[in-house]
Order: sequence, then structure tokens, then C-alpha cells
Amino acid sequence: MKNIINNHIKITKNAIKKIQNLILIKKNKNLKLRIYIIGGGCSGFQYQFNFDENVNKNDILIDKKDVFLIIDPISLQYLNGGEIDYIENLEGSKFIVNNPNAKNTCGCGSSFNI
Repeated sequence: MKNIINNHIKITKNAIKKIQNLILIKKNKNLKLRIYIIGGGCSGFQYQFNFDENVNKNDILIDKKDVFLIIDPISLQYLNGGEIDYIENLEGSKFIVNNPNAKNTCGCGSSFNI
């Protein structure tokens, strides 16, 4: 049994709707949105998103209205208490993280530092 938690990260209605829509387009109900942190970007760390159907042994699943996020334990410590959102504006469309742990973020919102 995988680790399933539901209270460490919030997901907005916009993000849930977009994830559900993308899964329908890809025609694979086993897909989950993987969120992870990598070094780099203008502020030190970068958020990364991709769809994955594989859940690794130590991964943590977050279930929100039948949408699953996959987060590795190291990334979870940086994202804990955050919120995943999806926005569409003049700059384009993207998933974003509203992260209370970030001390600074870059202008585009895709990188941060602690």
C-alpha cells in the first residue's frame, strides 16, 4: 500500500479540472500528476510537473476528488502547506505553486528559494 495523504498540499478547483481534462485527452486513467523540485532556475529551486503512471516505493500520493498527485518525500518537505493552482492569462497557461515555504520567488513563479 502506498502512502496516501490528503492534508499536506491543497489543489484548487482550476487545477483539479485541468488535470482531469488532460487525463481525458491522454486517454489513460492511470495517470497522476507528479510534482517535484530540482535545483536550478533563477531563484535556486524549480518546480517540475509531468504525468506519470508509475508510483515509486517511497512516493507519497495525494488524493483530491479522484485526482492524484505524486510527490517524493524530499520534494514534499519543500511543498508542505502549499497549494497547486492552474492559471490562464496573457502570459500563457501553467500549473503554479503557491508555496508558503518560499522566501523568494522569481518573476515567472517557476523557481524559488528557501
